[in-house]
Amino acid sequence: MSYADRDKYGMYKESSSAGPGPSLMGADTLLGEKVVNAYDVELGDIKEIMLDMQTCQVAYAVLAFGGFMGMGEKLFAVPWQALHLDTANKRFVLNVDKDRLKTAPGFNKDAWPDMADMQWANSIHAFYGTDPSRQGAPSMAPGAGAGAGDLGTSSGNSLDPRAGNQGGDTDISRIRGSNIG
Repeated sequence: MSYADRDKYGMYKESSSAGPGPSLMGADTLLGEKVVNAYDVELGDIKEIMLDMQTCQVAYAVLAFGGFMGMGEKLFAVPWQALHLDTANKRFVLNVDKDRLKTAPGFNKDAWPDMADMQWANSIHAFYGTDPSRQGAPSMAPGAGAGAGDLGTSSGNSLDPRAGNQGGDTDISRIRGSNIG
């Protein structure tokens, strides 16, 4: 099931009229979204989206990995900027090998870490190679591809899908903490 299937309000319907997706996404529709890596290996699914109430931005997505029917699964706080929304395949891409993810700092559902602890946050960002001073991540639009080794890094500028908007830092359509940069 993808975010398009969980869309109770018709935000992402295929039509000629403009809607919020994929530049703006409902958090509720992203819960349960599949996460794969650049080699198309399934890594798990999104269980929660953590909001930083001080900066008013998305800080982490909680990724569930392993286990069977919720038993024995490990949870990982993945910096939001490490995830890329693949709108063509309606899933997230995380550029981490499955064996490396097994060694990521994680936790179980009964012992959540203090996600506001800066030392903990810095260790998470170091593991995923993300910048703790920058929030958000670029979307991967249809045709952008997520082939092996093709994820790379991004300047964070994504084009706003509305005509006439180029998505640069001075464009009002640029929204920090979202998947458009």
